[in-house]
Amino acid sequence: MTIRVLLADDQALLRSAFRVLVESEPGMAVVGEASDGAEAVRLAKERDADVVLMDIRMPGTDGLAATRMIGADPDLARVRVVILTTFEVDDYVVEALRAGASGFLGKGSEPEELLAAIRLAADGEALLSPAATKGLIARFLAQAGTAVPDPVRLARLDALTGREREVLVQVAGGLSNDEIAERLEVSPLTVKTHVNRAMAKLGARDRAQLVVIAYESGLVRPRTE
Repeated sequence: MTIRVLLADDQALLRSAFRVLVESEPGMAVVGEASDGAEAVRLAKERDADVVLMDIRMPGTDGLAATRMIGADPDLARVRVVILTTFEVDDYVVEALRAGASGFLGKGSEPEELLAAIRLAADGEALLSPAATKGLIARFLAQAGTAVPDPVRLARLDALTGREREVLVQVAGGLSNDEIAERLEVSPLTVKTHVNRAMAKLGARDRAQLVVIAYESGLVRPRTE
């Protein structure tokens, strides 16, 4: 199955570079290019995109607003957004994750990382750049003043079983299913089942939103170092 990729960036040169990279990879195809967020939302629907590579800073409707629009549209429920940012540490990233983005990468990432990000997002996995995987979301949340547990989020955790909570903590730590399975001494398939059930109970689109919920609910405490 071909992964259909939409490129959203106001710089034509960068879009061209991403197009060459994506289309050089078997099983991937660029189905459109957008220079602003509004166009990205429209094309995501018209071109039946699977993954949107979304720049945050664009004129008019920016990438953050576009990500919210995609996340709120039932017709785009299966579309995954990967934020591309100039800086590894970007204050907008947490808002993008809350809005429904599946993760983010720095624009300076290696080509292989970008292609892997597309595959992971298409598979419904959370994607954070290697430099940011463990602890970065927690730091952002702490900086944003969200270290105080959200009682609404906390109450929603009551729907989880003890094992599902345990798996959620590991997901929030940036561990893959295989790593969680090894740590908890269960099969990767069992972990995947727990993750899927947690997403369904908490109304999360993907693992990235599970991470945000884990921190905002206070289940996992932000690290401030």
